[in-house]
Amino acid sequence: MAETSKRAYKKRGRSIIKTKKLPEIKVVQKKKIIFLGSEAAPFIATGGLADVMGSLPKSLAKNKNLDVSVILPMYSAIKAEYREKFKFITSFNVSVAWRLQYCGVFFYEYQGVKFYFLDNEYYFKREGNIYGFYDDGERFSFFSRAALDTIARLNIYPDVLHCNDWQTSASIIFLKGMYYNDENFRKIKTVLSIHNIEYQGVFGMDTFSDVFGFSESIRPQVEFNGAVNLMKGAIEMTDILSTVSPTYAEEIKESFYAHGLENIINRNAHKLYGILNGIDIDYYNPETDKCLFSNYSASDLSGKAVCKAELQKMIGLPVREDVPIIAVISRLVSHKGLDLIKEVIESLLTSDVQVVILGKGETAYENFFTAIANSYKGKCATIIAYNQDLSRKIYSGADIFLMPSKSEPCGLSQMIASRYGTVPVVRETGGLNDSIKAYTGVKGNGFTFHDYNAHDMLYVINEAIRTFNDKNAWKDVQNRAMTTDFSWRIQAGEYEKLYNK
Repeated sequence: MAETSKRAYKKRGRSIIKTKKLPEIKVVQKKKIIFLGSEAAPFIATGGLADVMGSLPKSLAKNKNLDVSVILPMYSAIKAEYREKFKFITSFNVSVAWRLQYCGVFFYEYQGVKFYFLDNEYYFKREGNIYGFYDDGERFSFFSRAALDTIARLNIYPDVLHCNDWQTSASIIFLKGMYYNDENFRKIKTVLSIHNIEYQGVFGMDTFSDVFGFSESIRPQVEFNGAVNLMKGAIEMTDILSTVSPTYAEEIKESFYAHGLENIINRNAHKLYGILNGIDIDYYNPETDKCLFSNYSASDLSGKAVCKAELQKMIGLPVREDVPIIAVISRLVSHKGLDLIKEVIESLLTSDVQVVILGKGETAYENFFTAIANSYKGKCATIIAYNQDLSRKIYSGADIFLMPSKSEPCGLSQMIASRYGTVPVVRETGGLNDSIKAYTGVKGNGFTFHDYNAHDMLYVINEAIRTFNDKNAWKDVQNRAMTTDFSWRIQAGEYEKLYNK
């Protein structure tokens, strides 16, 4: 490229125009990343996957070298405030084995990320939860095929297709096993992120051709223990395998954590990476969170004292600043370590503490913790519910956050609690081990124990209570928790490195 200078000067009676060469501008081709997932905040959320799908793409989209999109099912449960902003783009029919099913495509750009919603009312207009239906295999087979067909129809072929958990595992199997004759699809590299290996997408072998329409050539990859196992097939066929913390990446090589897939994981260990999840620190921000009774920061905790007093009033506990509130916010299921809490909670409640439990799950746990709250009125409160507003009030009003999981691929609750200055007590497993380090007086941002043992847990809880009673030490560990960087800033860079592989 050249630019003509306007400077002219006389030389031997003639006017001469000077020109200068400018360096060539290199146009950097953006790397296209498309995420496939079954849920994403703020549109539809049932757990940690939605938080990741809502925050990781947003963080990656801040990189000018990346073009980031997300493809989701268009559930009827998506909030109306968002649905009314969606723009219809196109529709077509999708093959689901021998069936042809309608697919409508809607578009919405949100926080720098392009979102595509795939509509089929038969599969996604369901009452109640978004999972747990008799035809989940067919529903997510449709979604996986429809996502690939949407990519072709809109000509948005990515460099990397990033799939998440079993619900999108079939898309990798379809891509590698059935779409590979198309050069545009053959160029696509795939990443499978395992958020929880316990849920694998296992269906009877009669679904192999009748529901999924898989070709016989990929039977060895997909079949496992006499059944279709979508996660197993995707693990075998993906280019990169990732999971949500470095510790969990090592744990799933062992039978205790792998739920039968340890040999498959070890066979594919050369492509396995563990990257700790982050949280959206703008969304979880005690300085701006409108759910809180009062806002506060690490440098000014006066608002947290207000949050504590108001929480105590709300849930029927005596308003006392000097007593620690120990909080549990969890699905009430076994792998969350609730059996440890059951074993020692009455011993704990003999101390000068208050306990609040928020969650839903298995009936036995719901009944047990409800009965404990009835027996220890004024010391324990149990709320059987999923309530995001109340969870924020508990995160901000409690002092200690208890998370003694038997297994925890990553966990976000310990990060959220830390962000709100509620100091975590966790078991050293999965992402809990990678995110929370034991407080020693000179380092650490919480309290930890190693063995899955109720009395080890109780010992560490009492250590946290003793630290709470030392106001200088408590202020120190509280500050360390609040200032730990749990954002996606570093982790998004790690994912970009993964894509560059």
